[in-house]
Amino acid sequence: MNRKLEGKVAVITGAAGVLGTAIAEQLRSEGAKVALVDLNQQALDKLVRRFDDRENVMGLVADVSKEHDVQQYVKQVVERWGRIDIFMNNAGIIGKTALLTEQTTEDFDAMMNLNVRGVFLGLKYVLPVMIAQQHGSIINTSSVSGLMGSSGNSLYSAAKHAVVGLTKTAALEVAKDSVRVNSIHPAPLTSSMMETIEQSINKGDPARVRQTISSRIPLGRYGQAEEVAKLVMFLASDDSSFITGSQYRIDGGMGAR
Repeated sequence: MNRKLEGKVAVITGAAGVLGTAIAEQLRSEGAKVALVDLNQQALDKLVRRFDDRENVMGLVADVSKEHDVQQYVKQVVERWGRIDIFMNNAGIIGKTALLTEQTTEDFDAMMNLNVRGVFLGLKYVLPVMIAQQHGSIINTSSVSGLMGSSGNSLYSAAKHAVVGLTKTAALEVAKDSVRVNSIHPAPLTSSMMETIEQSINKGDPARVRQTISSRIPLGRYGQAEEVAKLVMFLASDDSSFITGSQYRIDGGMGAR
């Protein structure tokens, strides 16, 4: 069987979340060795145990907003496998759902520290590895909120817009080195994160919140992490070899309105 990522090395941040897990399983199924990075040791250990071939999987505990942690996980991957071909720059938080005027400076700092600083640091330390090997694909996780306004989620929207700016600029800077950088923009996905948001909006009737949000998606439902993972697989593989600096919506038609 000819697997598209055979022999390649992938790093996934936020790996223990619903999306990170689906991406890890998708990339591993196509032959990639996967380094799974997450802050939650227990969840990370549980994820690593899902894979039978442990020699091709490694779990690394790191806070992506801390420069030393990022330097260390990049160093550990290169020391073990010698390269990084795919970087899924995925870790992030949704933050507090509230009007902009109700957000605090602490809320702002927490959002930017993880969702922007974390993406920046990942790029800063993975790009030199890919430049040296003259090959690589980076996929930054943004959101539909990174391409449009999102009432009640001003800070999240601002951070995800920033990811687009980092993506486009990085893509221009490293195109000469045959390194590609793209961003993905999912609509709400079926996940514990969305359940938390539904509860925060209407604790008494979260199902009604889900119905309201789903009604704003032309396909009429939340996305599934496995659907996003298939898009990531395309961008990680050589099938997308002439694509860089692009923003890929996977939003059930939200961007068509």
